[in-house]
Order: sequence, then C-alpha cells, then structure tokens
Amino acid sequence: MSEFLLEIRSEEIPARMQARAAEDLRRLVTARLTEAGLAFAAATSWVTPRRLVLAVEGLPAAQPDQTVERKGPRGNANETAIKGFLDSVGLRRDQVELRETDRGAFLFAVLKRPGRPTPLVLAEIVPAVLATFPWPKSMRWGTTPFRWVRPIHSLIALFAGRPLPGGLALAPGAGPGDAAFIPFGATTVGHRFLSGGAPIEVASAADLYAKLRAAHVLLDAAERRATIQGRAEALAQAEGLILRPDPALLDEVVGLVEWPVVLMGRIDPAFMALPPEVLTTSMRTHQKYFALQTADGALAPRFIVVANTAAADGGRAIVAGNERVLRARLSDARFFWDQDRRQRLEERVPALSRIVFHAALGTLGDKVARLQALAAEIAPAGCDPALARTAALLAKADLVTGMVGEFPELQGIMGRYYALHDGERPEVAAAIAEHYSPAGPNDRCPSAPIAVAIALADKLDTLAGFFAIGEFPTGSKDPFALRRAALGVIRLIIENGLRLPLRPLLLSAVTLYQEGGLGTGPTPAAVADALLDFFADRLKVHLRDRGVRHDLVEAVFAVSAEDDLVRLLAKVEALAAFLGAEDGANLLTAFRRASNIVRIEEKKDGRAYSERADPALLVAAEEKALQGALVAASTAIGQALAAERFVDAMVALARLRVPVDAFFDRVTVNADDPQHRINRLRLLSQIRSALGAVADFARIEG
Repeated sequence: MSEFLLEIRSEEIPARMQARAAEDLRRLVTARLTEAGLAFAAATSWVTPRRLVLAVEGLPAAQPDQTVERKGPRGNANETAIKGFLDSVGLRRDQVELRETDRGAFLFAVLKRPGRPTPLVLAEIVPAVLATFPWPKSMRWGTTPFRWVRPIHSLIALFAGRPLPGGLALAPGAGPGDAAFIPFGATTVGHRFLSGGAPIEVASAADLYAKLRAAHVLLDAAERRATIQGRAEALAQAEGLILRPDPALLDEVVGLVEWPVVLMGRIDPAFMALPPEVLTTSMRTHQKYFALQTADGALAPRFIVVANTAAADGGRAIVAGNERVLRARLSDARFFWDQDRRQRLEERVPALSRIVFHAALGTLGDKVARLQALAAEIAPAGCDPALARTAALLAKADLVTGMVGEFPELQGIMGRYYALHDGERPEVAAAIAEHYSPAGPNDRCPSAPIAVAIALADKLDTLAGFFAIGEFPTGSKDPFALRRAALGVIRLIIENGLRLPLRPLLLSAVTLYQEGGLGTGPTPAAVADALLDFFADRLKVHLRDRGVRHDLVEAVFAVSAEDDLVRLLAKVEALAAFLGAEDGANLLTAFRRASNIVRIEEKKDGRAYSERADPALLVAAEEKALQGALVAASTAIGQALAAERFVDAMVALARLRVPVDAFFDRVTVNADDPQHRINRLRLLSQIRSALGAVADFARIEG
C-alpha cells in the first residue's frame, strides 16, 4: 500500500475560500478513487494562502482485476447480430456462453479486465478534478481557457514517492514543453519571502510537512490558528491586558499567513476618545488587527497585528508602519465624528428621502414614515407610543452621516451615540442602535420595549413591502434577506413573550404601503395570508433547531391558522408533553384507527358521517360511555382552550383514552343493523372532532 501526495501551489487563495477548497479537494479526489475501484485507508487535506495539499494513504499499486458480463442476442439470432456482438466484445463464438434465462437462451460474454496501474489512474483523476473544481469565483490567465481561483505555479503529484506521468494541460492539445502545460513534479518552494525561493524536493506528505516548516510554512491551518492565538494572548498578558475574542477574524487571518509572526502595536492616545466601536471596526475591518482590553472590559490603547514575515529588527519597523496606517485611518474617523455631531439626527431625516429603499417601494424617507406608524401600533407593554415614534423617526438618520458612509458596519451604533449627544432619551438612543437586531440566529435579541417595537416595525415593513410586490425567497435565493427578517420577528415575539397577533400588524404594514401609493397589487388580506404561511415555515425551522417537532407545529397551525406565536408555542409544548405520555400515545393510535374506519366507510358509502350520534340509538354500555365522555371532553376542551389552559385541555383529552379503548374492544362498528352502523360511525367521527379542537392529529407523525 502506498501514498498519493498532491500539492497545488498558486498565487494567494482568498481566505474565505480556503477551508471549503480543502474539503472539496479531498471529497472530489476520493470520490473518483472510489469510482475507479481504488480503496484507501485515509485522506487528509491542508490549505495555506498559496497551496492546496492532499495526502491519500493506503492505495494499492493497481486497480483490482474486474470480471464483466455482457449479455448478447438470443442463441438462435441471425448471424449478423451474433457477429456484431462477438466483434464488440472481441471474442470468438466458442468463447461465449449460451445461457438459459426466463426469457429464453441468450449469449453471454464473460470479460476479464486487468486493473490499471494506480499512477495511470491518478494521472487522469487529477486534471479532471482540477478542471471541474467548484470555486465560488475563478479566473483565466494568459490566453488559456483553464480556470482556477488564482494562477497555478506548480504541481506536486507523487505516488509511492515518484511523480505521476503527465501533467495539467491549461489549453487543449498542450503537452510537455509548452507554456500552457504544468508537469507533475516532486518539487515546491517555501515561504515567498523567508525561504529564498530555492526548490524543495519532497518524497511524501510527512517530508513535505517537515520541509515546508523548515522553509517557514506551517501547512496545517489548525497549527497556524493555535500559534496566533497563543502568541497574541502571551503578548497581551505581558502588558496586563486581555485579547478580545474574535473567532471570525482569527479564521480570516489564519488564511492570510503561512508563517504567522504576532506583534503588538500602540494606538495614539489622542484617538481613545472615539467610540470604541469606531476604533475596533477600523482596526478589524480595514487592517485585520485584534483588539485588546483591560481587566474591566475597557478598550486598551494596544492592538495585535499578525505579519506574514519575520524581520531582523524583531518587527519594530512592521509595527511602526502599521501604527502609521492606523493613525491615518483614525484621523479620518475622528474627522467624521467631529463633523457628524455638528448636525442633529432629526435634521438629517429629510435627506433620507433622496435614498431609494427599493425602486417599487419608495425611499428610506417613506420607510421612516411607515415605521413611525407601525412602531406606535406595536408599542408593547411598558412602551410609550410617542417615544416609539421618535425612535422610529431617527432610526435610519445615521445612514447619511460621514461615519456610517465610511464604516457601514456602524449603522445604528453611531445613531445611538449621536442621539445621546443630541440629548435624546437613553431608551430612544438604545432603540436606534438595536433596531437591526437580531441579525442572525446567534445575535442577541433586543428586550427593551422601545427597541423591540422599532425592531419589529422595521422587519415587518420590509417583509410586507417585498411580499406585496411579489419578491419572495425562492430556493436558496433570498436577496433581500426575508427569511432572516421573519426569523427576527419570531425571536422578538417569542423571546420577549409578546402577545402580539401577527395578522393585524401585517395588514397594517401592507395598507401603509398602499396608502402611500407603493407596493400596489394583491389585497392586504392576500399578502397577509402569504406572509402568515411564510412565518409558519420559518417557525417550523426555528422550533426544529430548538428540538421541537415540526409535525406538532403543523398540527396546531392547521386548526386555526394561529397568529399568536406565544399561544401557539404553548399549545405545541402542551401537545408534545401529552403525546410523550402513555395516554397521549395510545389516544393517537385510537384516533388513527377511528379516522381510518370513518374514511374508508365514507368513501365506500359516498357520504360523510360528520353529524352527532343519536343517543337513542346507543345500545352497548361502552358506546354510551364513549358518547358521554366525548360530550364532557368537548366542553372541557373548549373551556380550557378559551382560557388558554392548554395543559388542562390535554388532561381532558387523556380522559378519553379508557372509554375509547373499551369501545374498540367490545363494540362492532359495522353492525348488521344499518342504523346502528351509521350511528357508530358518527360516534367515531366525534372522536376526530374532539381531538381536532386541539390540533389536526392526522398531521402528527410517528
């Protein structure tokens, strides 16, 4: 058993594409190995900014021999057909078998094909994988049609320590010696600055790993990550500081360096008066610096920079250069900070009417007017509608400030600072900062009443507008992030326990568009219905992630198109607990039995049995007991549901188990007497009705 080693060395691969590329390389090559009948023991891939590497262990020297059967014409077929078959398999008449089948006697050829040497198979697999590699974006270079993420410089392709025959043709017909042909080799180079560029000959994955390390390349991304994390924390600790966690930035920086050198720089004290978010955004977004903080959580006047090279002076010049660049960026930020505060947020609102929200949905000025009306209508308990209107008026005003123009990531955050500077109430300023939240499943959900009102209004307005003009998410495409907006609404309502029926709010949101002459088309009721269906789908996804069964959500939704999410969730939780108990599981079985009997008999008779059973026709003690239990349960369930005592409703359902079981044990539904048969079918239909008041049990799985 031998090892296959592949290294694709190129110019810089974007950091965001690296992890996926390493996995795709492993997946695509191993899939083709399996198709070729080449078993292997393990496959490992690595990636750096300038190389993709794959090592496959435990490969045989050749494919296994194969035996293939080919079925030919009937044994008594004409000579032309038989000759054509023999020519196609390369055999004589006496070398094929005549075999009896259930359709008669047919000729069969048994062909033995020796396995091809593994190097020849690999030499075909590698170009095929590279030619179809699924980069999110790729490029051509020179005049060749071949596409890759960045120009390829060299290929290592070794099997058992020897280069594969051939190479990668970048253009049709290109061969050895052509500029458009990259041969499979056994050499690479190390770090582009630190290794001197001398060729490195390798014989195996372990050899490549060790020699690249000696040439200042850490092949394993996990090792680069640990190196950066460990050295940054050590530098911070030496200064009595703490490294601010930033996993996303760490992942990105790992993809920018092959030999991480971690250094610490200083922030000019003159800039520490800027809002900390401005400092961290400038450092993180533009410069890829890590922020540090003091023990009490305050931003420290230091930063961590990760260089891709080691300097003879210990990095002093690198640090000085980065401090100089940061100083220039922060000077711009301070200019915007000083300039923006010269004008009140309220005075900036008219400028929003010059910014298009969507061609069919008006301007941001139009949106702000709608937000004011919606926020005042939503205004949950503890929320002053007048303050909600004020927060809605100012929520988007920071979009026309210089700071947000330079740092779009700070929208909302800067609005809070400017609102506080203008003397607005703290809760209004906080609502401006938080109204975009939650921006994702892991984002914190606002809880302050005014912030919740503005966040809900913003998301409901967006959803209503785009649904009104027919811009729905389709498949994986959701250009306006409507799924995220719906999930945000769901979280805001559920996590804050808001008793806030959605349908009236959706009707108001669509009506506000139409009153402004925008988003005209379907009626508000039709748009609201479509949105409620959309929310139902999003709610199922949200609850499934929390471990709640989607079929229970469907079962509860089907009964009343519930638009009070808190009430719906309480029903679902009570139903889940009920079905998890013995009585609930048995009653579900009985429901299915009753439903199946009624459905079959209704189809056979061509009529429905939805009327109430006639008490005068009840003969057996068990059917009388069931009738009484159903009447009592229906009354109790109705009262419990009206009072939102959903656990009590499930208790009432549980009381049906004993009489239902007794009925099925001792009563014949399809009695000889037609009147008794019809009455008993009506009684079974009442079981469906009683349970149907709680949920559509037919939608429950399992």
